[in-house]
Amino acid sequence: MAPNSVKIAAGQVAVVQVNRLHAGPNGAQRGARRQFMSHDFKPATAPAVIVPFVWIGDFVRCHSVVKLLREQMPERAVDMVSSRLCAPLAVYMPGVRQAIVADLPRRRLGIPIQWQLAARLREGHYGQALIMSRKWKAALAPWLAGIPLRTGFSGEFRFGLLNDVRFGERMLPRMIDQMGALALPKGAALPHDWPLPELKVPAHDLQAWLAQRRLAGDDRPIVTLSPGAVGAGKAWPVSHYAELARILAKDGASIWILGGPGEMSSAQKIMSAAGARARDLTGADLRNAILALAAGDISVTNDSGLMHVSAALGTPTVAIFGPTSPWHWKPLNPLAAILEPPGDDAALARTEGNEAVRHRRTDGVTVETVLAAVRSLLTK
Repeated sequence: MAPNSVKIAAGQVAVVQVNRLHAGPNGAQRGARRQFMSHDFKPATAPAVIVPFVWIGDFVRCHSVVKLLREQMPERAVDMVSSRLCAPLAVYMPGVRQAIVADLPRRRLGIPIQWQLAARLREGHYGQALIMSRKWKAALAPWLAGIPLRTGFSGEFRFGLLNDVRFGERMLPRMIDQMGALALPKGAALPHDWPLPELKVPAHDLQAWLAQRRLAGDDRPIVTLSPGAVGAGKAWPVSHYAELARILAKDGASIWILGGPGEMSSAQKIMSAAGARARDLTGADLRNAILALAAGDISVTNDSGLMHVSAALGTPTVAIFGPTSPWHWKPLNPLAAILEPPGDDAALARTEGNEAVRHRRTDGVTVETVLAAVRSLLTK
């Protein structure tokens, strides 16, 4: 596999196979659907497909669902529908057979792409689809594909699209509780501890990437900085990241800045402060961030998708929280440090944590606080 490629077999990339697969809602399409539904499937042993949320962090959380399914039926194949952005994550998830790549549009149904995805799902002969999102359109392709068992919460009146309808989603405050419940029999009690998400990067993948990026052989400690975040107030100020990078570079660390295209300008500001020991590794390919986090010694991140990636890789992670509750949104995987603005004891309330901290901003966490956490980890 090339150092920057995502291994996706023929037929898995919807934008490549779409025209060939797209038959539209005509008689031939309906006939194929009837033929598929007439097969004698056993949903408990036939392959399962997960339709996850589109965000990076929630996609990582879904690996707990994969593990639950495999624990119940180890021989059962599990696939995941994925955007192009998240597809590299599936490559490194143990127990995931393949990613079915489909970039479904937001705020509209995208009927042609739904038909294309349904055709790909039909080829998979799945026994069950687990639909994480409560959106109506998230359940459309599995229904069009005629998957026998379609499991999801009842949101947006999806009766008919779903035939294993679950209720009580709003009684489960954490995302992992909502997603995990769909992998259990209806009415089953939730476990005290969910399986932890995992991302495993083969050593040869990592070494090839380091060599290609000319990063191999650096014996200095590597601190990755992930300054991006989705949502107002969740991003620690870039000026704080720049000052942290300047001090850590002076301490002798290598600084790698990670993120998507939206973080490129932030990376330049951080690099200007940190000097020659800083590397800008931002870009559109999530695989670069995954491998950089796997190679790094310490990860400093906002409450973001890369926080979940870092934690699932097992990299010691310093996470900065502001207007979101760590109890609700932190990874299941252990974090080395959770840093929050001081005060607000009400933020510790579990079921009301998000409302209690909505006013907070990450700039209440000082550079000195983050620096102390990083230095403590580097000396262990």
